[in-house]
Amino acid sequence: MKLRVHIDVVDDALRRRLAAALRSDAGVVVVADAEDADLVVAERAVATAAPALAPAVEGASLTARELAVLRLVSEGLGNKEIAARLGISAHTVKFHVASVLAKLGAHSRTEAVSTGLRTGLLPL
Repeated sequence: MKLRVHIDVVDDALRRRLAAALRSDAGVVVVADAEDADLVVAERAVATAAPALAPAVEGASLTARELAVLRLVSEGLGNKEIAARLGISAHTVKFHVASVLAKLGAHSRTEAVSTGLRTGLLPL
């Protein structure tokens, strides 16, 4: 679905920044005046620059490999066992586990599995 937005802002630079923010965001943004526009652009810049500050899981998309690693973690396998199953190095598994933890906002493998189950990433 395409939506056309008319941005009525005096400052041309602000107009370009706001348009870019709207294009990059999947949500709906309503802007009342230039002060609000600055706020929207600033909030979007913070979310883009520091994704760790964004809500965990919401909109998080795991790659196919990360999902495979999470499934094997949920079976109780360690990094070496996961590496052997997937035909990759234990170091690469460690990298994928760290990425999964970050994307799900989890502090441990157990918490990642719990979040995966709760959000439907993992079957019950």
